[in-house]
Amino acid sequence: MLKQFSLLLMILASLLLAGCQSSAPAVTSQPNSSLSASPAASAVAEASASPAESPAATEAAAAPTDATRTVADALGAEIEVPAAPQRIVVLTQEDLDAALALGVMPAGITNGQGQNTPPRYLGERVAGLRVVGDLLRPNLESVAAVNPDLILAGDMNDEQVIAQLGEIAPTVVTMDVDDDWKTHFAKVAEVLNKQDAGTRVLADYDAEVQAVKAALGANANARVSVVRWGPTGPSYMQPKQFSVLVLTDLGLQRPAHQPDDGFTHSMPLSLEQINLIDGDWLFLGTLSPEGEDATAMQSARDTPVFQQLAAVKNNHVVAIDGAVWSSRGGVLAAQVVLDDVRKALSAS
Repeated sequence: MLKQFSLLLMILASLLLAGCQSSAPAVTSQPNSSLSASPAASAVAEASASPAESPAATEAAAAPTDATRTVADALGAEIEVPAAPQRIVVLTQEDLDAALALGVMPAGITNGQGQNTPPRYLGERVAGLRVVGDLLRPNLESVAAVNPDLILAGDMNDEQVIAQLGEIAPTVVTMDVDDDWKTHFAKVAEVLNKQDAGTRVLADYDAEVQAVKAALGANANARVSVVRWGPTGPSYMQPKQFSVLVLTDLGLQRPAHQPDDGFTHSMPLSLEQINLIDGDWLFLGTLSPEGEDATAMQSARDTPVFQQLAAVKNNHVVAIDGAVWSSRGGVLAAQVVLDDVRKALSAS
């Protein structure tokens, strides 16, 4: 009886051992598994690599997104901003221009001046970017939906809106009302922690200025009038206005009968005052190529008093995009001005 019981225990133990062995996965020989792995398997393996093996992870570790730095805005207020901002909203055309020139693609932008679309002159550079409102008139819900970590507020002076934006993300006023475009550009470069890139961009601008200047020939000392036509009449640009500063870099002059100082434009002139827009060359445009601005300008150009201007008689009237030439601008807008001047004045 004891022998039979011992035999039964041996049989049960054998059955249990066989069951354990059959449940283990079969192992096959793969002498060259790296060549036989599927693309999907390779992708999974790459994605599961340790941070030390991943270039993206290494870069992220080198520049942690939670690092901050303190900058002074254009009005002197100290603001804590990300050291390496990732999702930037810009509220003005010049902030957008500066960011793009520095190689930064914003997460949210506003429409161009006098336009219901992003600035025309930036073309494909802004294709597909999310619009969060009009120039200096952001939709707060749209801004918040972008989940920004930094907002560039241009020359906004509405303290209530600035405070509301500050609850969404650090908000920096990048331009005082009378700052020139280069001062503004340098401030944006500082806020974005792109000072070296900013220095290179301005050096390239200076080189382009010298190239255009060398091509002006007989027009090197021309007196140039920059005019924007609106429904109530023409306004000429003042000495510190963006495009006039670019012309000054080129060594070009303003008409002697436009002596007033300022950084924007004159009051609209009546047809009786239209001689004040005259010059050796007249660069003339509107904020919009269509609509009442363009209609008003065309009506005025058909009048005898306009036809008596020296620039008109000499066929020295150049059509321009007023949204670039008569607005605040940045280095990309300055390139548009330089190109327009080169085409018009170096060909004469």
